[in-house]
Amino acid sequence: MRILAIDTSCGAAAAAIVDSGDIEPLAMVSRLMARGHAEALAPMVEEAALGVEGGLGTLDRIVVTTGPGSFTGIRVGLAMARAMGLALGVPVVGVSTLAALAAPLLSEPRPGVIAAAIDARHGSAYFQLFEASGRPLGPPRCDTLRECVRGIGAGPALLTGDAATLVATEAHRAGLPYDLGSAADAPDIVAVARMGLALDPAANAARPLYVKPPDARPSAAEPIAKAPA
Repeated sequence: MRILAIDTSCGAAAAAIVDSGDIEPLAMVSRLMARGHAEALAPMVEEAALGVEGGLGTLDRIVVTTGPGSFTGIRVGLAMARAMGLALGVPVVGVSTLAALAAPLLSEPRPGVIAAAIDARHGSAYFQLFEASGRPLGPPRCDTLRECVRGIGAGPALLTGDAATLVATEAHRAGLPYDLGSAADAPDIVAVARMGLALDPAANAARPLYVKPPDARPSAAEPIAKAPA
């Protein structure tokens, strides 16, 4: 089975094509970027497809990260994945960005829990804990850094995500043991592809996982004007 993986949920844009029978990806393109995902993603997917014999026509499935993370980035990735799925007639699978961040840490089991954290700004983080086996210890949530550390318990904690350093600072204050050695700011796109190959598309639809409402909201004093009938 051949799959295209797309991630634009954090501070990077990435695309990879992976075959279930191969250890190495057939093609991979990844670039760090805080914004501009909408303009960058389509050329990156095209670049990845040009590196694979048969191109996009050989795909059996598409997987995309669904958040939490950048509101704009999530929408860009999902729109691209869904459009391509319709055009190619292949299923689209969604994976949580927090689970994708945790996935590479499962290959070398170590004592403690895996804590994936994405910067939600204003002193908060999108946060989720996982056992070393990969089993989630509760749903994704948005919490203050202090509450994230409290949720870890006695530790030790293997931290990852672009808020890992922020959580580590709070953990240090609390005297909680932690490990930043495997932290990554954005999901490993090949790990995203491997997850997409293993999941059932029917049970893992590509829907946005926002966890909290957007920071930008219409002013109560100035409601959005409706178009004339």
